[in-house]
Amino acid sequence: MDNLCCFNSVTQVVGGRSSSSSGKGRSHQSHVKYGFSLVKGKANHPMEDYHVAKLVQVRGQELGLFAIYDGHLGDSVPAYLQKNLFPNILKDEDFWTDTARSIVKAYEATDKAILSQSPDLGRGGSTAVTAIVINNQKLWIANVGDSRAVLSKDGQAIQMSIDHEPNTERDSIEDRGGFVSNMPGDVARVNGQLAVSRAFGDKNLKSHLRSDPDVQQANIDPETELLILASDGLWKVMANQEAVDIARRIKDPQRAAKQLAAEALNRDSKDDISCIVVRFKS
Repeated sequence: MDNLCCFNSVTQVVGGRSSSSSGKGRSHQSHVKYGFSLVKGKANHPMEDYHVAKLVQVRGQELGLFAIYDGHLGDSVPAYLQKNLFPNILKDEDFWTDTARSIVKAYEATDKAILSQSPDLGRGGSTAVTAIVINNQKLWIANVGDSRAVLSKDGQAIQMSIDHEPNTERDSIEDRGGFVSNMPGDVARVNGQLAVSRAFGDKNLKSHLRSDPDVQQANIDPETELLILASDGLWKVMANQEAVDIARRIKDPQRAAKQLAAEALNRDSKDDISCIVVRFKS
C-alpha cells in the first residue's frame, strides 16, 4: 500500500534499539516531503521513542501518516502504538466523513487494547502526537501527553497540540481520586510519579489519567510551509518559534530534523529527542 514512499534511513543499533536514526521520504504526486531524526538522550535507560513517517495510498487518496510516541517505563507501549494506532484510525468507516470522531475512537480503543495486554506489555505507557495529511489539503493533529505539533504559516509558529501537564488538569485528576505533587526542584507529577496527565497505558495510574486526545484541524494553503512533530526532549529546551526558524532555513526536511535534534542536545536536553519535519511546498 505504501507505494508512494521513497525511504532512506540510517540506523546505529545498540542493544536491539537504535541510539540514533534518521530518514526521509517524498510524494511523487504532491509537494509533500518529510524527514525525521531520533536521538537517544543521556538518561540511563534504553531508547523509548518510536515514530511513524510514511505516505500511503488509501481508496485513491494520498495520506501522510506521521507520529512520535514517547514511552516511559519501557518501550513496549510505544512499539505497540507504532504498529496499531494508525491502522485502527483508518479501518473506521467514519474516517472519511467524521475524521475527528474516528481519531478519538481509535485512541480510546487502542488504549483499552494496551491495558488488556498489560501482562505482556508491562506497566509502562506512552505519550503520542499524530498527524494525518490528506491529499496535501487538510491536516489533522491529535495528541495525548506532552509531545507537540507546531505548524509554520508564513514563518509564524502555530502550536497545533495541547501539552497535557498535571497542573493544568489537576481538577480532572483529583476528581478521579488522584493527586498532583509539586516537589521542589521537580516537575508536577500525577500521584508523585508521572509528569503528564494523559497517556496510553500506565495501568497502575489509569484510574487517574485520561487517554482521550485533543484533535485539531487545519487547511494546507499556500502560506503553510512546514510541520514539526517532536517529543518533549526538544520542547523542554526550545520555543516553538525557535524551532520553526531553524527548520525554515533548511530545505531538506531530514537535515532540518537532525539540526533540531542537534540543537536540543547542544542545549543540554537530557531526554530522548525525536523529531519529524514535514514540508508542504518546494
